[in-house]
Amino acid sequence: MKRTISLWLGLLAFALLPALAQTPAPNKANGKIHGHVTNPTGAPQANGTVTALRVGVALGPGMSPKLTEGGTFPVDANGDYSGEVAPGNYDVTYRAPGTPDNMVTDKFEGIKIFAGQDTTQDFDMSRKEYIDALPADQKKQLEEIRKHNAEAIKANEVIRNLNVDLKTSVQDIHDAENAHAIALQQLGENAAKADVDAKEAEIKTAKYTEVETLMLKDTALRPDEPGLWFQLAQAQTLLKKYDDAEMAYKKTIDLNAKSKKPRPDLEGMADAGLGEVYARAGKVPEANAAYEAAAKAYPAGAATYYKNEAVIFFNLNLGDAQVAAADEAIKADPSSPVPYYLKGQGLIQKATIDSKTGKMILPDGCAEAYQKYLALAPTGPYAGEVKAILTEASQTHMSSMEAPKTKKK
Repeated sequence: MKRTISLWLGLLAFALLPALAQTPAPNKANGKIHGHVTNPTGAPQANGTVTALRVGVALGPGMSPKLTEGGTFPVDANGDYSGEVAPGNYDVTYRAPGTPDNMVTDKFEGIKIFAGQDTTQDFDMSRKEYIDALPADQKKQLEEIRKHNAEAIKANEVIRNLNVDLKTSVQDIHDAENAHAIALQQLGENAAKADVDAKEAEIKTAKYTEVETLMLKDTALRPDEPGLWFQLAQAQTLLKKYDDAEMAYKKTIDLNAKSKKPRPDLEGMADAGLGEVYARAGKVPEANAAYEAAAKAYPAGAATYYKNEAVIFFNLNLGDAQVAAADEAIKADPSSPVPYYLKGQGLIQKATIDSKTGKMILPDGCAEAYQKYLALAPTGPYAGEVKAILTEASQTHMSSMEAPKTKKK
């Protein structure tokens, strides 16, 4: 009777649990065997079992030697297996999960195991002779899998590069925010202010330009990724390329809305960024609408969005718009002191001088806004300025006023 082992040539299963090990008890007289299993796609084959079948003596003339099981060892998630068996000559087989009992997935015959030695036996099912033995339909399926895997590898490489660019982008923006300190470090503490300012501007421009360059490349590679468009829009805003930034923010909002898992925080930041673009262009109604959309998309950021809007209008000397934005910031977070200061600064632009006394007359709501700022931040960065204004206007600032107390939970 001839000894036979049927070869199971089916494509491999990937996600089943490994069989329990049937490893014999450790014995110094045993030998070890270990190896790695690679599936036909070239990837590690997770799970399945490797069995060492010991080859015995022939039972009679014309008969095959008898096979006895020396040990069965599980293949781990990395495609590795190991075990130990008694010294001898073995046929070593690999069986993928789901392989019929009378078949194996791969095999090697005549593997010698020596006492006290470790033998390596890998199963590389991407080898030519294995692939050549596959049926035509399975070869075709394997080619499709390999093509898909190659595309996935390429996509993963793109993603790795994108992550490197994003990391660089974040660092560039951080460096730009610290450009003044970097300029002082490079020029020295005794450098002229004009030189420091010029160096600071140079650093910021270089950093923002690098971010723009990286994100222009990356949005071309992954045009459907909203986060990349947002990074691009930020850089273009800071470079004062407002038309380009407007387009990039709108692209961010559109792609985020179409994504499988839209991010409310990203939509809020993009809307707020669009609001900044409009605000810096003096388009007050459009800016208000964009910031309102940001607050609606991501309510948790509303106070910050409106405060930033008020700051931009403050820098542009648009008093009425500044006051309106500050009021919205106050509604979103009544406990934040800065919006009250910004409101007061917007209103004071309409202050008048009493012709008889020469005293400054503050418009309605101005003194109250300043007083509220002092109540919330009596030693804040603008406290001295606010007190001086109230004194000049002969207003009694509420120095004894305390910040509102919150109930303990």
